[in-house]
Amino acid sequence: MTPNPILKVLSILNKYKVQYLLIGGQACIIYGAAEFSRDSDFVIFSSPDNLARMRKALKAMKAGSIYVPPLDEKYLERGHACHFRCGAIDVKGLRIDVIAKMRGCDEFDILWKRRKKLSLKKGVILNIISLQDLVRSKKTQRDKDWLMLKRLVDNDIILKEYKASPGRIKWWFSECRNADILVELTKRYGTIAKESVKNRPLISSAIRGDKRRLLIKLNREEAEERKKDIAYWLPLRKELEALRHENLGVRSTLL
Repeated sequence: MTPNPILKVLSILNKYKVQYLLIGGQACIIYGAAEFSRDSDFVIFSSPDNLARMRKALKAMKAGSIYVPPLDEKYLERGHACHFRCGAIDVKGLRIDVIAKMRGCDEFDILWKRRKKLSLKKGVILNIISLQDLVRSKKTQRDKDWLMLKRLVDNDIILKEYKASPGRIKWWFSECRNADILVELTKRYGTIAKESVKNRPLISSAIRGDKRRLLIKLNREEAEERKKDIAYWLPLRKELEALRHENLGVRSTLL
């Protein structure tokens, strides 16, 4: 993780007691699926009090809005993201993206209970979205998110292969997108593999060792999630376009 600016952002968020979870590329780095990013992405609790604290933190970072919509509960609750660029010396040029809802993910209070906490240098406490929720949030229409999802799960399997709980192994069967690894997992954890077929039928192909059929089913599964994400964002994009034109109209009037 980029040490100076990112740590400064986290320190400021903590100073103003913002209830946040780190997501996106920086969270992927922490979980071992390296993705260089100078941006900081956060999911936050969209209560009036927490938004007030967030505004104070943004002000301290001299962060200005770089796109619609503004930081407002009604937009965050709809699923929009709010985007800022920092101007303060220690964080100059850093982009901050804030969201309160993610497609397919639970509400913030549940995400908060499952969060991972890290203690960093200078007493900075880092609140990170759980690996399971991060993986779920990566089921988008973007190619890079599916690549990152695969890396996150593969890396977890490699790191915890011989010390995983039954619950963790079930999660691997529910999210792994690597055909070779899935087949190997079914050989090692046959009972759990059979139990997993009910919730994820493609596991049956992994049990049979039919990688060709398994890859076809994995691609279909991904395609369905991409369609859902496109459908989710379509009305939100229309709202953004309307807001953008509205803002341009206001500026033209002022000029």
